[in-house]
Amino acid sequence: MKTVFDGIRAARVTTPRLTAGTLERPAATDSVAATVVFVHGNVSSSLFWQPTMLRLPASVRAIAVDLRGFGDSDTLPVDATRGLRDFADDVWSVVDALELGPVHLVGWSMGGGVVLQQLLDRPETVASATLVGPVSPYGFGGTDAAGRRLTADDAGVGGQAANPDFVARLAAGDTSDEAPGSPRQVYRATYVAPGHQDAHEDVWVASMLSTKVGTDNYPGDGAASPNWPGFAAGTRGVLNTMAPQYFDVSGIDALAVKPPILWVHGELDAIVGDATFFDVNMLGKAGVIPGWPGEDVAPPQPMIAQTRQVLERYRDAGGAFREVLIAGAGHGPMLDHPAEFDEALHAHLAGG
Repeated sequence: MKTVFDGIRAARVTTPRLTAGTLERPAATDSVAATVVFVHGNVSSSLFWQPTMLRLPASVRAIAVDLRGFGDSDTLPVDATRGLRDFADDVWSVVDALELGPVHLVGWSMGGGVVLQQLLDRPETVASATLVGPVSPYGFGGTDAAGRRLTADDAGVGGQAANPDFVARLAAGDTSDEAPGSPRQVYRATYVAPGHQDAHEDVWVASMLSTKVGTDNYPGDGAASPNWPGFAAGTRGVLNTMAPQYFDVSGIDALAVKPPILWVHGELDAIVGDATFFDVNMLGKAGVIPGWPGEDVAPPQPMIAQTRQVLERYRDAGGAFREVLIAGAGHGPMLDHPAEFDEALHAHLAGG
């Protein structure tokens, strides 16, 4: 099956950190108006960005980077105690190797967190940032409305929160739709809005199956906890990178340089939300996981409210941000509502 679309060039770029898989949609004009770097989310790869890249104005150069352990990049261990910095540093290493200069960053889901970490680390090299259904600036799970950690060990967060059947099917390369835990069914149920049909679904499933499964990659390790539900964040692998003890990018308001930020999210996002069933505490509240200790101890994480709170502080400190909520869209609005997504992104890149 052909997974790289016409008009896209695939290449591997060697940096001091890794050899990374990349996809490029070159500018079709002699003068490049802007360079955009796309960062994919968890259990995916740069393949997902191809339709968006091809729809960009002709004067824009677009490059999508595979994170370590995904797509065509090296399978290297992920040190979760650095939060999302392994990924952020890898993307910056590709930007530097290609001598791209200041770039517009676009990150989806976990990739939105990578972009915020990049912004914190090198704001002067960021022309703008676009966050698409991003992980909360306080991580994924284990915090209250103000971003405060609920337990000292981040109980209910990290590698052991992954669905074991889904992990096993990823490792087995399952392309079927026979079970709710199959990657294809997970894509249909959570990546896009309900009922969305896509001619490229086989490519998206192939992208998901490029995820390297293991303790050092997806989903990562875990630890026993005296707190409900009995497990907590580990120190290795992808899901632990977003544990709040390791990942907190809420301090972007203190940056001296504040590039403009666009936040795009779907009304029907099933993964990132104020009441998502990807949050263990929400599963407890709903009775799916028994023994939930209640709202006072283990409240579901209000991810959308947290992101809005942090971006409003960024604006109040002199930065600029725009929020675009796309009605009827899911976790990947660039896939299920491309016209609305493109309108927002293109205006942002043009400085609108």
